[in-house]
Amino acid sequence: MKASFFRRCWVTFSIHVIGSYASLLNRFRIIGAENIPPAGGVLLAANHISAYDTIFLPWAVIRTYPMQMLWAPAKEELFHGFPGWLYSSWGAFPVKRGRDVRAGKLLNTLLADQKVMLFPEGTRHKDGVLGKGNRGVGKIIYDTRPAVIPSTLIGLNRWKFPDFGREARIVFGPPLDFSDLFLLDDCKETHQRIVDRVMGAIAESLKQEGAYVAPC
Repeated sequence: MKASFFRRCWVTFSIHVIGSYASLLNRFRIIGAENIPPAGGVLLAANHISAYDTIFLPWAVIRTYPMQMLWAPAKEELFHGFPGWLYSSWGAFPVKRGRDVRAGKLLNTLLADQKVMLFPEGTRHKDGVLGKGNRGVGKIIYDTRPAVIPSTLIGLNRWKFPDFGREARIVFGPPLDFSDLFLLDDCKETHQRIVDRVMGAIAESLKQEGAYVAPC
């Protein structure tokens, strides 16, 4: 699945316009962008603390790699009216609740040579507590073998438009190594161990940044 030149121009322009809210009116820092591979299949796996995540994570990537797309699966309820058109134009695609075979095939196809963002927790945790990773994400990684970049979002859950001067940041870690787990059987236990490694890397990044919130 390739995006046209005009679509990539639109995404680069519009995301940068929105990103100015983060960089000019607030204090949003991007750390470790050099860890994102410039080409090939890349999965940016992030914690999910705010609706802002779906805007400023793409901006952080496109700021580093203009004219590239960052694709993202999203719940189908979002794809209605103008917001749905906007999300689609930016690279989001709808996923039905439960098992969506069509969306799964598209995701696997994209991860062959495109950048994709996923939230392994599957839902937002506005309190900043890191949830458990969904085993299905481990299965995707096992099947497609992309470069997996743990992406840690911090502070966006405290933003409320049109606040000014707010601090937040995203930390991109180095690609994770799953070579030992890829030698194991293609089964639920292996998939869970893969996604646990992803969530462990995000948790470690939160601790290093002084932002880790332990679950109750």
